[in-house]
Amino acid sequence: MPTRRGAQLSCTMGQKKQRLLQARRHQSPSDGTQKPSPKELHLGPPAALGPTRSIYFSSPEGHPARLGSAFFDQPAVSLARAFLGQILVRRLDDGTELRGRIVETEAYLGPEDEAAHSRGGRQTPRNRGMFMKPGTLYVYLIYGMYFCMNVSSRGDGACVLLRALEPLGGLEAMRQLRHALRKGTGGRALKDRELCNGPSKLCQALAIDRSFDQRDLARDESVWLEQGPPTPSEPAVVAAARVGIGQAGEWAQKPLRFYVRGSPWVSVVDRVAERDTQAGATACSHKDFNCLQTK
Repeated sequence: MPTRRGAQLSCTMGQKKQRLLQARRHQSPSDGTQKPSPKELHLGPPAALGPTRSIYFSSPEGHPARLGSAFFDQPAVSLARAFLGQILVRRLDDGTELRGRIVETEAYLGPEDEAAHSRGGRQTPRNRGMFMKPGTLYVYLIYGMYFCMNVSSRGDGACVLLRALEPLGGLEAMRQLRHALRKGTGGRALKDRELCNGPSKLCQALAIDRSFDQRDLARDESVWLEQGPPTPSEPAVVAAARVGIGQAGEWAQKPLRFYVRGSPWVSVVDRVAERDTQAGATACSHKDFNCLQTK
């Protein structure tokens, strides 16, 4: 028989065991899953905040930064001006992004323009991009070795030639691409202002070739246009004659080249046109395209 002291000890142990079982039942819900402690409630992953956006395709406010089809759907002259200040982006196969601000363009008006590849309304496999929807790239070869990049605008056969960029990102990659493709300059390192100050230099620096012909600048994953950052004031735009079209008759003198005044990245500076612009001379309108009239 157990003694009285042993009975009391057994009773005490039983009460402790019963309290322990009650505590365990309190910590575990009826379905057998463990109930988290108050601290554990705050250790889970944060609530989803919605889909993430690439910083290159949207602004901090969530509005698209990449310029879409609507931007390109305007006449060649107004598009050539609108390009100034926008950011051209080229993503290489290894993910490197090359970026530059557009500072110089030329407008080509279509069949009526004697300097355009579409003059007279002629369409060929080579210039088909000029007749495609606004924003289509038209890339062609000159002198058998260099490329030029154009973007189609509103109006059949009309487009804008991209002539010069201010390099903003990926300059060393641009320098390597230019060094690999340029000819007759020895081993001299190119200065920053020499990387993209011309239509063919621009294509070399961005690794643009005929494979980009007829691509959609509004949708392509390797090259696109972003809205440039706001500036305190509108830059002065010079309207001057286009370059290298001496055989185009009266069209050779029409001021359809546009560049940012004072930019060191421009390919060719026209001092006369700059003086006329500063003096408030009347540039050609996009209705009659008259030449600048000096006083």
